[in-house]
Amino acid sequence: MHFKLVPDNTKIAFTRMRMAAAVFSAALIVGSIFSLYAFGLNFGIDFRGGVTIEVADSEPIDLGEVRAAVSGLGLGNVNVQNIRDFAGSEEAVVVFIEQQTVEDLPEGVDQATANEEAQQEARGQVLSALRELLGDDMEVRKIDVVGPTVSGELIRKGAIAVALAIAMMLLYIWFRFEWQFSLGAIIALIHDVVITMGMFAVTQLKFELAIIAAILTIVGYSMNDTVVVYDRVRENLRKYKQKPLADLLDLSINETLSRTFMTSVTTLLALIALAVFGGTVLRGFTLAMIWGILIGTYSSIFVASPLLLATGVKRDWSKQPAAATP
Repeated sequence: MHFKLVPDNTKIAFTRMRMAAAVFSAALIVGSIFSLYAFGLNFGIDFRGGVTIEVADSEPIDLGEVRAAVSGLGLGNVNVQNIRDFAGSEEAVVVFIEQQTVEDLPEGVDQATANEEAQQEARGQVLSALRELLGDDMEVRKIDVVGPTVSGELIRKGAIAVALAIAMMLLYIWFRFEWQFSLGAIIALIHDVVITMGMFAVTQLKFELAIIAAILTIVGYSMNDTVVVYDRVRENLRKYKQKPLADLLDLSINETLSRTFMTSVTTLLALIALAVFGGTVLRGFTLAMIWGILIGTYSSIFVASPLLLATGVKRDWSKQPAAATP
């Protein structure tokens, strides 16, 4: 006996729920846009610039003492996070220091050079303070210094990468199907990206370079889910020439429902394990992926497919011979 997450031959009337889903999606999108405007994104060091220093010690590290030692250096906004390895045998802390800027420039020195020197000096001060607190046995695992020019370039390239991914998906669907399909798929993709960005604005999770990779992965995953449903819709358009479009869409979604849910659930299981055991560094990426998988599955069923009803798909677009209508 085999366990099935979704029974065969389901007959759920998804298209009847399209208006409620449209209201729900519109509320999420409006809320996301408002959150982005009101709160903004909590950019990490990759996009803001600054210094990240990760140090480890064999003895327990008191976050309060580390925070007091670093905050007393007068380097602006400082964030300290604790990290424990999987075996629990070693403790580590990550210290984030904001981008250093120099207001009174020495004569003959440009702003970028002065800021870079201030950044390097801040790194040295933090390391000295940590070594004085933790002792010479302290292990420096990683030091990242990101300047304002690099961080601004990363923001621009990240936005371009997401925009190009969506544009290429639009062309792919347009050539493979009809424009109605491509419009539905792109609206669903934009829906997923905007709501994911809104989630980061509401939760104020660190928005780092890895999150751009997560968003691009979500775009590909959501598109794959949508294409599976659209392929079945295209097959059924050839097969059932007289069936009402709403019934045909419901049939197509139900026929692919088991595959959709099994793919989503198995992916979520891996992501949940990664979120639990992957540590602080991967947590933002995995949470973005989990949220994106949930939203992408929802949009492929309740956004992309019902939009075909609004745009109208021609019944005679395929020149393939039709099977007999039952």
